[in-house]
Amino acid sequence: MTASGSKTAVEWLASVAPDPDACRWEWERNPLGVALLPAGRRWDVLILPGGLGGHTLDVLTRLVDRPGPVLADFGDERIGFFVPPGTVARWLGTGVRGAGAGTWIVVPYPGRATGGVRWLVPPDGSGTLTDPTLLELAMHEAAAHIARDGDKRD
Repeated sequence: MTASGSKTAVEWLASVAPDPDACRWEWERNPLGVALLPAGRRWDVLILPGGLGGHTLDVLTRLVDRPGPVLADFGDERIGFFVPPGTVARWLGTGVRGAGAGTWIVVPYPGRATGGVRWLVPPDGSGTLTDPTLLELAMHEAAAHIARDGDKRD
């Protein structure tokens, strides 16, 4: 990610914070390089188990040039896909958690390595999000791959 792309991504992410300046300050000074941001304003996050999430991201990157932002937690146990706000309230799916209105998520500073949660696909600042219908189709294909071949990634 370029320095200007990182700055744009930071501005886009921080814009949802109750105090964007405090959010940027926290990112700069927090030794972990993370901030707590509210979901449900510009984006929701659908959180998949790591194996399914990794395979789903593989499928998505074959279908589109660039999906929306994607986070992985410590040890890639969970993968979070940024989707349009309101998606979590309408989502029906077993084993998929969601962060929508009224919830908060830990978000690393774009373009910097952190000690835990990390970007698999960092935001570019343009507001691009993953289409929920496309995500669901990718999840079905990923689940079929796991059922057929196990959790090995190609």
